[in-house]
Amino acid sequence: MDQIHRIRELYYEQGKNLIEIAIIMNCDWRTVRKYVDMENFNSDPPAPQETEHISKLDPFKPTIDSWLTADKKAPRKQRHTAKRVFNRLKDEVKDFDCSYRLVATYVSGKKKELNLKYREGYIPLVHSPGEAQADFGYADFYENGKLHHEAKYLVLSFPYSNGGYLQLNYGENMECLLEGLVATFEYIGGVPTEIWFDNTRTIVTEIIKGGNRNVTERFQRFCEHYRFKALFMNPESGWEKGNVENKVGYLRRNELVPVPEFTSITEKNKELFSACDEDMEREHYEDNNGRFISELLEDDKKAFLPLPPTAFDTALYTTARTDKYGKFTLDHGKHRYSVSPAFCEDTVRLRMTSSEVIVMDSSLHEVVTHRRLYGDECESMDWIPYLKYIARKPRSLKNSGIYSMMPENMQIYMDSCESSERGKVLKVLAELTERSGFHSALHTVDEAICFHAADPDSLQNLYRRTYAEVPLLPPLDNGSGIPSQKVIPFRNDLAGLDAVLKRGGALNG
Repeated sequence: MDQIHRIRELYYEQGKNLIEIAIIMNCDWRTVRKYVDMENFNSDPPAPQETEHISKLDPFKPTIDSWLTADKKAPRKQRHTAKRVFNRLKDEVKDFDCSYRLVATYVSGKKKELNLKYREGYIPLVHSPGEAQADFGYADFYENGKLHHEAKYLVLSFPYSNGGYLQLNYGENMECLLEGLVATFEYIGGVPTEIWFDNTRTIVTEIIKGGNRNVTERFQRFCEHYRFKALFMNPESGWEKGNVENKVGYLRRNELVPVPEFTSITEKNKELFSACDEDMEREHYEDNNGRFISELLEDDKKAFLPLPPTAFDTALYTTARTDKYGKFTLDHGKHRYSVSPAFCEDTVRLRMTSSEVIVMDSSLHEVVTHRRLYGDECESMDWIPYLKYIARKPRSLKNSGIYSMMPENMQIYMDSCESSERGKVLKVLAELTERSGFHSALHTVDEAICFHAADPDSLQNLYRRTYAEVPLLPPLDNGSGIPSQKVIPFRNDLAGLDAVLKRGGALNG
């Protein structure tokens, strides 16, 4: 990817032709042409990634970070060494049991990231049309009555015009960042030529000597796909992108007060785009000609890069290992999701967006879809895939989530059933669920109980009558056109039947 980036930089930014680039890069000119013309940087196919390694030091890293950050205000000779950090953790932190080498490795990397330096004065910056800055802010909002406390929102601002847009998100992970950027690109109809970012771990894996950054391959693919240049601020220097820092606070005060309440975050984000457009119908605070921000934003748009013809897949593809209950965890064990007993102690594939965790089998067929968990949410449990297994062990019904999903009269009926009869009803409920969903199956069983006909055959017949869409036929017309039939008395013996048949001539000797 570094070589591809260099080839495209020489062509698009420095204006070199294909032959010149081939000489510089010491490669064939056809290779140069391939990567200059490339428009799709999606991974093909998306390779599942291993779950992130959990370090024993993770619970103690916030404490170490706070100590090292406080060192910025301390004299050079009174700052923490790795040995001092290790000793303080042993003396002051309960249950600390990590090795000195693990602590020393982390402290060394953290000190490089913090890059302690003297305080410097501000330098006013001049921005050209087409440049942008990105940052996250936090705010509360209610979705379908559920409070999302200190959730995130992404702001993309344009320093030249002082315009900006925000998009609400549940968190600050890579999926939230990419989805927010893509939605904004598509709304404004173009891509900024360069975007300034913080050194967030979501993007930056290492700050290397000379001010360069090593970024995740996924983010680099995103940059190449949309052809914008990513710039990063000096560590702990948020003021360097002061335009978006101010815009984060301004949009919170003006668009997120009072605390928003809505039913769909997708629809709310569409409304926020329109609200930001309306807000830009005001004069720019520094423009001597009294032009509106919306007018200056048009100059930004003229400088934007065109949208690529191919959409970028912003989802994360990875794998997870389930336990004996058919569940797996994400986010260092903080959030737990169900799959099915059929996948106990197995590996499942995941497709993760900012709002969903889609669980797939080895053939990439969807097994179950969960709402993605954030913050203090602990578990997302979908009981439907467990229904077939509950039918095999009907005594477990009352301790499962299926029981609470049943209507009250159905709960009373299931409580009164013998274990074997309850298992038969649950088995039919599982079969009907596979055909048309849990709620329609539940309605069938509930209606059958009202008719006192909850045996398996009655349930199947009632289901077909309700959901098979078989038209009801009108009653037959018993008119004169139908011939009358002679009723023949019949005794339950073969001698009588023989006598009738002989009289009618049906038998010949």
